[in-house]
Amino acid sequence: MRAVLHFLYRRAEDVMVLLVAVMFASFIIQIGSRYIFNAPTDWTHELILMCWLWLVFWGAAFMLKDTDHVKFDVLYNMGGERARRTMALISAVLFAGIFAFSAPATWDFISFKSIRTSDTLGIRLDIVFFVYMIFLGGTIVHYGLRAFRLMRGDSLATLEKEESL
Repeated sequence: MRAVLHFLYRRAEDVMVLLVAVMFASFIIQIGSRYIFNAPTDWTHELILMCWLWLVFWGAAFMLKDTDHVKFDVLYNMGGERARRTMALISAVLFAGIFAFSAPATWDFISFKSIRTSDTLGIRLDIVFFVYMIFLGGTIVHYGLRAFRLMRGDSLATLEKEESL
């Protein structure tokens, strides 16, 4: 199972690299067309924005570890192992639950965006914003598995160690 997860993690990294490469190439084309040829392009700006949107949500869904997120952990750090496990379990269940609860409304909004296209490239906006559904699914699975493993009895140290591999 670890080999499969490692393979999927590497493919998620490949998507990130591709998005950054497209952003960089678009940026270079934009600079060249504007300052060398004195003919600015609009499509490069739109493509950079779309790649940035996908980069942020794709990375948040698949690349960030739980320890990478900003936390207000004053109370968490004051507690013992049992209190930390309880707080981690409650937060994991809440995150998974709240994101799952928001999924139908989010899907409704994203599917509604299919009636519009981007101004320059003509890409349907539901395709552009679908990355948020990917983020939602990745986050629900991540925190759902974390809650399951905490209920099963895995220690926080084990979870953090495995996540860093």
